Amino acid sequence: MNSNTFRMPAAVLLATGAVVLLTAPPASATGGTPAGGEGKSGAVVLRTGLDVGLLNKTVHVPLKATLNEVSAPAKAEKTALTVTLDGVEGNRPVSVLRADVATSRATADKTKAEAEANLAKARVHVPGLPLLALIEVEKVTSKAVCEAGKKPVASANVLGTVTALGKKVTLSAGGPTKVEVPGVGMVSLELSSTETTSTTAAAAALRLKVAVNPLNLNVAQVDGEIVLAEAHCESPKGSAPTTKAPEQPDIKTQTGTGTGGTTAGSGTTAGSGGSGSGSTADANLAETGGGSLTPYITGGALTLLALGGGALFLTRRGKTQ
Repeated sequence: MNSNTFRMPAAVLLATGAVVLLTAPPASATGGTPAGGEGKSGAVVLRTGLDVGLLNKTVHVPLKATLNEVSAPAKAEKTALTVTLDGVEGNRPVSVLRADVATSRATADKTKAEAEANLAKARVHVPGLPLLALIEVEKVTSKAVCEAGKKPVASANVLGTVTALGKKVTLSAGGPTKVEVPGVGMVSLELSSTETTSTTAAAAALRLKVAVNPLNLNVAQVDGEIVLAEAHCESPKGSAPTTKAPEQPDIKTQTGTGTGGTTAGSGTTAGSGGSGSGSTADANLAETGGGSLTPYITGGALTLLALGGGALFLTRRGKTQ
């Protein structure tokens, strides 16, 4: 079984004192797009931010660790995490997580960014409680998908039985579920939180607020937060291709009285022969009576006028004679 082991040097821990617990803020969706063309994504199977108080010292030891934390493009499949803390449990490794399945994956390109985390048959422990699991889960998953030109999607699921401090828990979407064990402490469990914006998505399957006082193995208290199955992403900067037709120019259709007609959007007027060589000027001429027959009509009218004038002249001349 694969494992990650971390050791916290005593000198560093003593100099740290009381600390802000989380190694990084909980995943959340925030506005904005990546500077480059590609999207961004990341996932983590487990993240701890705990403050461990020791019985024989006045310091608090920070327990900050992650399992299978990846940023695109990457994947990880380690199933165990142990941490060694100076002064805790006789300086022996503390088993934080053991699972049958613990995977995380993140991908990103110019069209889509995606991340997911999966955990199955998992047991989480904290210092001072080596035999009693803080939480046991059958399966938890989270997924975040950010596709260019589409609304990001986030989902998280907790499947099967959940046990906290040895008690079977029924989780509620309406708010945190609290489990308290006299002489041990309390765990508050928040179920499946997701958040999305126009360009980002984030999901966490389970978030635990921990406050236990085991008074065992030199551990006086353990406070902080643990997150199981976390995923987040940011959409690529570019937009996805669309099938929308290109916009037509704003051309008003004109109507002529002759045989020619105007085709909307083409900007030209087709002649009676269908050659399409006419222009909008021809249509205007048709509206005012102008066109290719105008000279002949004008000439005929003048001829008739001349003949009429001549006939009138001859008639008058005959009467005078």
